[in-house]
Amino acid sequence: MKKTSWISKLTSTIATGTAAFMLFAGFASAHVTVSPSVAQTSAWQTYTIKIPSEKELPTTKITMKVPEGVAFKQYQPLAGWKITTEKNDSNEVTSITWEVDGDNEGILAGQFQQFNFVVQNPKAEAEVAWDAFQYYSDGSIVEWTGQPSDSNPHSITTISEDPAAAAGGDHHSTGTADEGHNSAGTEAGTGDNAANDDNKANDDTTLGDALNDTVTGEPNNTDTDPGTLKLQQATLIVSILALILSFLGIALATRRKKR
Repeated sequence: MKKTSWISKLTSTIATGTAAFMLFAGFASAHVTVSPSVAQTSAWQTYTIKIPSEKELPTTKITMKVPEGVAFKQYQPLAGWKITTEKNDSNEVTSITWEVDGDNEGILAGQFQQFNFVVQNPKAEAEVAWDAFQYYSDGSIVEWTGQPSDSNPHSITTISEDPAAAAGGDHHSTGTADEGHNSAGTEAGTGDNAANDDNKANDDTTLGDALNDTVTGEPNNTDTDPGTLKLQQATLIVSILALILSFLGIALATRRKKR
């Protein structure tokens, strides 16, 4: 009886821990993210910010700071959302805000929303951080401004001269040889066009490519970062262990009854 009791308690503890771990894994992967996570230097880039609602309240507003060195160009309109930008004295956009409009209730619990925008990436290699502020209907604010190890980290994009190498060969970047882009748009988007004296023509072409990606709504990312994969693997291992212990407990209990 003692063996059965010990096994039952251990099985219960493991099962409880597994459930808590799975809940933690769900929350850990539900961050505000900006994709792609790797992009080409100087390219006119279509980015997507993904906003999950983690509380039992609707998200009604999101403000995103434009990182230093990133030149904001355009945003994609979205029904039910009022979109505004803030500029500095040099007429550069420093932040963009998406706020519910009309009868829109916002991003409800268990839902997420994506917003698309176009910027020009920095000319030099860098890591740009996307600080975001998530407003809920009760007035509370979640600041996504921390480091990767923090509970509320900001999303980071690595700007590279060789985005394919930086991303391990798996990336989606406007201005590179993505599916559906012609060679002229590719050259203009990467900034490697030999006709450097015609900057205006280059800008027009790359903007056309970037907006084309925005309209088609191709997903840029997303939830395949190494941290999320590790959490999923750990959850699977703990779940299998709990299942084995559960079967062991049943077997011992059955054997005890036969005696």
